[in-house]
Order: sequence, then C-alpha cells, then structure tokens
Amino acid sequence: MVFVNVLEEVVSELRDEGGGGLRVEGWEEVVVSELRDVALIYPQDPVLRMGSNLTASCWVHPELGVHASSLFWTLNGQPLAGSLYRVLSPTNLSVTLAGLNASRQTSGDNLVCHNHKGHILAGSCLYVGMPPEKPVNLTCWSRNTKDLTCSWAPGGRGETSISTQYTLKWYGKEKACEDYAHTRPYCCSITRDLHLFTPYEIWVEASNQLGRAASDVTTLDILDVVTTDPPSGVAVGRVGQLEDQLIVRWEAPPALKDFLFQAKYQIRYRLEESQDWKVMDDVGNQTSCRLAGLRPGTVYFVQSRTQVPCGFQAQQGFQTPGPGTYSPEKARPLHQGPPSYTMGSRTRYRSVDPVPAPNR
Repeated sequence: MVFVNVLEEVVSELRDEGGGGLRVEGWEEVVVSELRDVALIYPQDPVLRMGSNLTASCWVHPELGVHASSLFWTLNGQPLAGSLYRVLSPTNLSVTLAGLNASRQTSGDNLVCHNHKGHILAGSCLYVGMPPEKPVNLTCWSRNTKDLTCSWAPGGRGETSISTQYTLKWYGKEKACEDYAHTRPYCCSITRDLHLFTPYEIWVEASNQLGRAASDVTTLDILDVVTTDPPSGVAVGRVGQLEDQLIVRWEAPPALKDFLFQAKYQIRYRLEESQDWKVMDDVGNQTSCRLAGLRPGTVYFVQSRTQVPCGFQAQQGFQTPGPGTYSPEKARPLHQGPPSYTMGSRTRYRSVDPVPAPNR
C-alpha cells in the first residue's frame, strides 16, 4: 500500500538533498511504471490466529537511496521497539511480533513501514482472531406464514475478532445474512419461496478466513412455528345497564384475511388484586364475547390474543386493549348487536401462570 502524495514528498526531499543516487531524469515514467515496487511489505494483509508469531519485511526500491537501517515500524500508530527489527539487506528490514493479540477492529490492525522522517512507505493490515465455533440455540418462527426468521447465538465466547459471515441453509438453498460486526442480535429471514406442510431442515453456518462451523440441524414445518398478529380493533364495554357484565369485541388481524385456516381467539381477565387469570379457551373463531357474573365496583384486567389452529405450537402473546383496566359499572356501553359468545359465572375456567399486571 503506497501513497502517491507521500512518495512525491520523498522524491522532492531526495532532489533537494542532491538525489542521493536517485536517477531524477524520467521520474514521471518511474512513478507510472514502478509505483507498486517502490516499497512493499510482505506478507500483505495476513490472517492469523490469536497467539501466533509474525515476521514481516519491508522492502524499498534501491533507486530511493534509502538504507533499511533508517526505516522503522509502527502498529496502529505506535512505534515498535527497535529490538524487534532485523536488517536483512540494505533494502530490506524485518520486524518480528510474538504472541499476537486479537485485532482491535474487524477491519484489521495497521502495520506500517516508515522512512527516517516518518513518511509512510508501505502498509499491511493484520487480521488476528479465531475461527468460529458451532452456533447454538437456533430458533425459528414464522409471522403469519409470510416469512421464516431464525435466530441463534455464536458458539464459545462469541467474538472471533475478525469478520465472520453467517449463512442460513436449507434444502440446497442458502441465504447470506447481514454483517454482525456492529449489530445484534444474530438473526436472518427467509421471505420468499416458502411452502406449508413441508418439513424444513435448517441450520446456520459461520465462516471466516480461519475456519467454519455449522449449528445442529433443526427440522420444522412452517405451521408449527407460526405466530400471528393480535386481534385488531379490540373494545371492551358495558352490556346495557347491567353492572355485572362486560362485552369484548374485536376484528380479525388484517394479515390473516388470506390465512389458510380460520384464526381462533382467546380472552382472559382477572381481578385487579389477583394474579390468577381466568381464561376463555373456547371462544373459537367468534369476534365477540361477554364476561358475566362480574363483581360491581371491582376493577378487571382484560387481555386478548389470536391463536393458530389446534396442534400448532407457537402462539401470539396476550395483548391489552385500551386502558387495560375496566369496571363493569363504569365502562362505556357498546352497541353493536348481541355477543357471539357469553361467559357466565358457571363457566369452567383454566388457571394460567401469573403474569405482571399491564400498565394502567
């Protein structure tokens, strides 16, 4: 790596000093035809494991009239000790680095050769890191069956200190995922050519210039990992003048209008001072229900969610409509026809694990 403007400064100084053995005549031709050979570092941009040793050499063109003993090295802008140098010839100076630490950045560490006045003659990037370890915790899900997104965690300590590419693979196909040098989490999405009722074998492969590693293979069907949008337009209100009932109404999520199966819904509610939710499991595909047998003067938390058909594993979390808390005698009435489902005081409830109360 040679910088033309710096090289021209070197030439100008040599001219001022009487040439120093440099043939000035025809200099323009030298710059054009031999620019890449004025000064070189070998090896150029090596990739090394952490803890490795490296000996690099800086060669300068004899016509520069610069002796190797006048050169010096820097690493990331810091001068290296002269005890690490060795003059191999009048035009060749080496430096030996032992037990290299990981690169400070994925773009590499800068090893630079300078002349005695500090001008840069040549440079090389050192990429010091580790090969990737086996990615772990591969998890995939589908949003409304429109895509398939997978996330994972890098194996071992995670960081390789050099650029590492992750590729999601399935059925002879693959997708290169984004560069995770500055972003997290590790995830990748497939947004086209997905098929229902088809078992997918999916894994992720990590690779860099020092090696590669693949995760375990996970087998899934899109319908087994589908999550859905929550019900839209959810409203909770009083039933006429009744002070012991609430009615909940909602609409199907727009993204599910062309869904292969008819979505089902679930409502749950609890008393303000209780952590025990009462769950309505059998609302089915109706879009309203009535909560009966409530205690007037009591505040209730109400939540709803969309469910995929029975047997599918992934489910959307509960959503809290409106303010989240409702009192039967204070709620505004809803006038949209009779409810399609009624839950009375004799309805059998199923308890669920306690969850934090929603914001009021």
